[in-house]
Amino acid sequence: MDSQTSQSSQAPQSPHSFQVDLRGLVDLLSHHLYSSPKVYLRELLQNAVDAITARRAEQPGAPATVRLYADGGALRVEDSGVGLTESDVHDLLATIGRSSKRADGLQEARSGFLGQFGIGLLACFVVAERIRVVSRSARTPQAPPVEWTATDDGSYAVRTLPQEARPEPGTTVYLVARPGAEEWLTEARVRALARDFGALLPYDVRVGEEAVTELPAPWDRPYPSPTARRVALARHCHELFGFTPLDSVELNVPLAGIRGVAYVLPTAVSPAQRASHRVHLKGMLLTERAEQLLPDWAFFVRCVLDTDSLRPTASRESLYEDETLAAVRDALGERIRGWLTGLAAGDPERLGAFLAVHHLGVKSLARHDKEMLRTMLPWLPFETTDGRLSLEEFAARHPVVHFTRTVEEFRQVAPIASAQGVGVVNGGYTYDTELVEALPSVRPGTVVAELDADTVTAHLDAVDPAEELALSGFLSAARAKLDPLGCDVVLRAFHPLSVPALHLDDRAARHEHARAEAEEKADDLWAGILGSLRGSAPRARLVLNHLNPLVRRIGSLGDRELIGTATESLYGQALLMAQRPLRPADSALLNRAFIGLLEWATHTDSPEDGSR
Repeated sequence: MDSQTSQSSQAPQSPHSFQVDLRGLVDLLSHHLYSSPKVYLRELLQNAVDAITARRAEQPGAPATVRLYADGGALRVEDSGVGLTESDVHDLLATIGRSSKRADGLQEARSGFLGQFGIGLLACFVVAERIRVVSRSARTPQAPPVEWTATDDGSYAVRTLPQEARPEPGTTVYLVARPGAEEWLTEARVRALARDFGALLPYDVRVGEEAVTELPAPWDRPYPSPTARRVALARHCHELFGFTPLDSVELNVPLAGIRGVAYVLPTAVSPAQRASHRVHLKGMLLTERAEQLLPDWAFFVRCVLDTDSLRPTASRESLYEDETLAAVRDALGERIRGWLTGLAAGDPERLGAFLAVHHLGVKSLARHDKEMLRTMLPWLPFETTDGRLSLEEFAARHPVVHFTRTVEEFRQVAPIASAQGVGVVNGGYTYDTELVEALPSVRPGTVVAELDADTVTAHLDAVDPAEELALSGFLSAARAKLDPLGCDVVLRAFHPLSVPALHLDDRAARHEHARAEAEEKADDLWAGILGSLRGSAPRARLVLNHLNPLVRRIGSLGDRELIGTATESLYGQALLMAQRPLRPADSALLNRAFIGLLEWATHTDSPEDGSR
């Protein structure tokens, strides 16, 4: 029994072939591999161009034409390519995944053919229910023409034809539209798709009698002057992308077989927005949405280029991420960086116009590139207490470059710091803090320091000790009122006189305040956890301006309750001046202080009770 089982398990198994459900495969292609039915025309053009390339490799003087004729829901595509024999038809057209253009060696695989995946004609079933191919081989001229007819149920038939059916070598493909897909085979749609996909193809492609190809490419054409070139490229950009560019950047990388142009957007865009670029592969449009073509920092340009080195994915609608693409990405980034450097050196007017729109992109680049930061220092604008200046100019004015990390912090201190002669850069905008902190690396000797509440307070003039002692009662009442809010009160003398109070805090103080509020509202468990996180961060402070007439009048009050109400009003007004977001407790305080001041202002002596 064991012996029989062993012999049975070792018996040779007869091989079986995979069965392909063509309808299911067509559904897979149309709904998952390809983004749109329009790719069918790209595959037809691709096959025709590759057939011509193959014939010309053996017969350099062979004709190179592709003709498309659309009429009544049918399409005919004729090419003067290498053609097929009957054995070729069985081997290539009827075998999914088989391609005569695929090679084992990488270099050979890139020898000029557009397609290498062996699924080209299947894409036609996305729009057609029947495909008919008539072909005659240029390699075997004595072989009769052959006809291959296939339907979307997976069946096909092959027969030979008389010589007169196809007198010259080449191939003709006939499509009949499936129900509901007739629009894809109309002459207008075919013409538009052929022009979109094939404008840069190296051969004569026509829809009817109308030429599709427009060679040389706009960036390869000779122009009488740089201005004429700029105007022509701007027109090309408007036709292609729908906008008139600020400028154009040459993208010429001969070692990678890349020629093209980058168009600079005329309006600002978010750095998080993924840019889409048009990429042609050996003249054929590969994709309009290549997102990984440029470094992330170059989000301010849109590219169109032709390449013979990048690898497409199986759908031929995106680029394969590999070492070649990474190297091309770096090389294109260098071209854009070189363009910026050239503007800085020789055309400051155009650079200024560019930075007015896209300074964010350049800042993104400069924070990782010291050379770019050094080049752009005289040009990149920053918000400072001296107005909008470059870091170069600001550092020349101030021995210490102070900066804040948030816009709110800058708004708190900017008016006071400016009056005291302290220079501050607003580092709250995207990338600005990183660039300020990198300043010493490209400008040796520059001192950079983050501005905090202690530094601001230290630059304000102290009040005479005798005067501060005389106001001790007032300060005690004011501190008692704001202590529950986690805010101290200090008295200083500073300009401008019109500012009665300044609210100062820093991130550590805000974090500590938020922790304390959460601890008060938490249950015992969380209160214990939050309590263990209590830090020694400095408290926020309300700096009262002793030079301000209103503060002096409040300081002369003897009513502690009225002093408390006035102090709350000064606190709320300082928050509003700093444009800080108000917490619920702050809003309640403002409302309470407002009502309190109204009650005090409208309170009069009454003859009944003799009260004030």
